[in-house]
Amino acid sequence: MESRRLTVLYGSQTGTAQDVAERVAREAKRRHFSTKVLAMDQYPIASLIHEPMVIFVCSTTGQGDEPDNMKVFWKFLLRKNLPTNSLCQLNFAVLGLGDSSYQKFNFVAKKLQKRLQQLGGTPLHTLGLADDQHDLGPDAVVDPWLNTLWNNVLSLHPLPPDKAIISEHILPPPRYKVQFVDGDEPSMNGLHVPADSGVSGPSQNNPFYARLVSNDRITADDHWQDVRLIKLDVSGSGLSHAAGDVVMIQPPNLPDEVQTFIQLLKLNPEDRILLQQNDPDIPLPPTLPQPCTIQHLVEQYWDIHAVPRRWFFTLLSYFADNELEKEKFQEFSTAEGQEELYSYCNRPKRTTLEVLEDFPHVINTIPVDYLFDLIPPIQPRAFSIASSLQAHPNEVHVLMAVVQYKTKLFTPRRGLCSTWLSSLNPQKDDIRVPMWIRRGTISFPRTPATPVIMVGPGTGLAPFRGFIQERTTHGIGGNVLFFGCRNKDKDFFCASEWQPLVEKGLLTVYTAFSRDQEAKIYVQHRIKENGAMIWDLIHNQEAWIFVAGNAKQMPTDVQSALQSVLMEHGDMGETEADRYIHSLEHRRRYQVEAWS
Repeated sequence: MESRRLTVLYGSQTGTAQDVAERVAREAKRRHFSTKVLAMDQYPIASLIHEPMVIFVCSTTGQGDEPDNMKVFWKFLLRKNLPTNSLCQLNFAVLGLGDSSYQKFNFVAKKLQKRLQQLGGTPLHTLGLADDQHDLGPDAVVDPWLNTLWNNVLSLHPLPPDKAIISEHILPPPRYKVQFVDGDEPSMNGLHVPADSGVSGPSQNNPFYARLVSNDRITADDHWQDVRLIKLDVSGSGLSHAAGDVVMIQPPNLPDEVQTFIQLLKLNPEDRILLQQNDPDIPLPPTLPQPCTIQHLVEQYWDIHAVPRRWFFTLLSYFADNELEKEKFQEFSTAEGQEELYSYCNRPKRTTLEVLEDFPHVINTIPVDYLFDLIPPIQPRAFSIASSLQAHPNEVHVLMAVVQYKTKLFTPRRGLCSTWLSSLNPQKDDIRVPMWIRRGTISFPRTPATPVIMVGPGTGLAPFRGFIQERTTHGIGGNVLFFGCRNKDKDFFCASEWQPLVEKGLLTVYTAFSRDQEAKIYVQHRIKENGAMIWDLIHNQEAWIFVAGNAKQMPTDVQSALQSVLMEHGDMGETEADRYIHSLEHRRRYQVEAWS
């Protein structure tokens, strides 16, 4: 049985890579492999030299950075003193989950594949590069990649003579055993489990509950977008942060959706359950109290607001006794049905709750045990910290757009975390927000004399507000900000903060108000207009350049504008300018933090 051991390790920032890793594990178990699924940083890395077979699933964040839960693992793999035959016994495969709208598409998976081969590992399969931008999403690559992987794996480790692949039509056992308990049994707080005892300070398994100080709308009341400046008091947390760091916030579900879900599934919110392991390779959720009320699960744990993934429909197909519903679930579970699933679910951003409302028969047949398989936990949301401890001791500020938009569905789509945060009123209640801090993907220069060019349209301003506060509090100048928005009078964030700094000579601000005149003006136009100044700062004064904001088109447009500046004022050809920018990137003098 030793040879039929397979480990799946993932690096996941938003939960997608974890979701795919769990799919790989389910398929491995159907082929009679003893299978563990772990985040890379949860895995005892010294054991890697003893592993016969590992499948890696990883996403890429920021500027080609590894997700938070694989940073320690990756740092260890990069050690120069590791022998080149360290992993000569390891058969491995790497599946990358990326988004080709980002410049460093699947960069982490490519680096990991290369490093594992350098250390003597043997690839079981070619590198898989799934793309979120594909019409059918990542599955367009994942499905055929996995089919080939299992063919290769079974040729190395054939099924035992008395075994066959377990049919997809057989319902796998639930993740956990669920036992209802009497109401008088005391709860044990799941936030302090031994698994997290090695972690110092607030973390995902042990967040700090920060007091909400203020929650101010900073766009005009008649502006199309509601943007908030939120201030959190972190006194007594032991937390510290530097410019470029990120605050992680754990939102609950929205009250109206919680109530609808409980009513829809005819659940009793007061019922208490105790979870028990059903698989020695799947640990219990570390943050859940034991026992736990149904109300707590629906409010704080199950992500009923998320767009469900393919496995959700596969599971529902096992429970459906209505033929029409069963057929639809089965269709959505096949490779051929992915286009229709995408049109039904992903494109309009239909939530788990809305899907269940669309299929009224199956909701009465779902066993409670399987709700943990159907609905993943709510993922924390990341926000660039928009303040400096030098200017605001014991505070963390968040600059946040409240997400709301229309799709073909009647009800507007709402961002879970931003809708929840925007609804909180610190004047009415003592409100606490569960949060912790992680290092960001951008790092600012430590030398005070280094000039900095910051390009931050919209909420891309957030990390730069923190850095500007950090530098100007110490009287450090050489700060150049390019800010873009629609209208000077409606969404020019923090305008009153900049004026005194400009007057003191600590800050230069260039603005692009795209809708205040007939021709639209964006930050890239201002960069070209001020090309001589930018060239002087970069070439003669060793300035660093930072770009933050929406990933859709802006970072590419800014880079093209910078290329034009180099060609015009640095007397370069296109290829030379391109090389120059790559050289700046390599030395961390050109950094981009973009989000979709």
